[in-house]
Amino acid sequence: MKPELREGERLDDLQRNGLSIIQTPGKFCFGMDAVLLSGFASVRAGERVLDLGTGTGIIPILLSAKTQAKELVGLEIQHESAEQADRSVRLNGLEERVRIVEGDLREAAGLFGAASFDVVTSNPPYMMDSHGLQNPDAALAIARHEILCSLEDVIAQAAKVLKPGGHFYMVHRPFRLAEIISLMVQYRLEPKRMRLVYPRVDQEPNMVLIEGVRGGRSRMTVEKPLIVYGADGKYTPEIYEIYGF
Repeated sequence: MKPELREGERLDDLQRNGLSIIQTPGKFCFGMDAVLLSGFASVRAGERVLDLGTGTGIIPILLSAKTQAKELVGLEIQHESAEQADRSVRLNGLEERVRIVEGDLREAAGLFGAASFDVVTSNPPYMMDSHGLQNPDAALAIARHEILCSLEDVIAQAAKVLKPGGHFYMVHRPFRLAEIISLMVQYRLEPKRMRLVYPRVDQEPNMVLIEGVRGGRSRMTVEKPLIVYGADGKYTPEIYEIYGF
């Protein structure tokens, strides 16, 4: 299918199953955090998955290649981003499995119904409104700062739309880990698995991958660290494997 590229857009090869994605450099582009989340999430055959704040649609698109999910839904509030993600879905011929919905994640339960998904993923804004410099570009500011939703909004809605025993997967920043775990317990998304991501072995972690189970019992496994770059400055073998290179 011929891509519907518009001014300022580019088509990027995802190096997996022949998939590509439409992006706008400096505006709507996915990062490593989304790719790592797609590798951390576990989806069984026939399950329904909801990605809260899907942006470019990268997580549903990657999970369509990595899993046998029956349906993958991406929810995105920004019109331009949602429309671009939808074009990427159609470009890849994924309309039967992947659906992009334009809407507010704070209304996810109302849009899709309670207990309607087996898996929820999210790569939400990391910065609280008072943290860091907000990007003057409104779209980037919304993607990076909690302007249109908070961490609690994400976790609360995930808990509502997940079936009992359903799994929640999120990537975030370690400096908010205490808040993340506290909110997950509050909304009965029991933290079950966590992995810290380190740029290099001698540096502090800059990402955390966490899994919760709706109504799960209290017991969490902390997995071995994920190191991004080796001593040679190149990606470690595990990163190459996650990317599918």
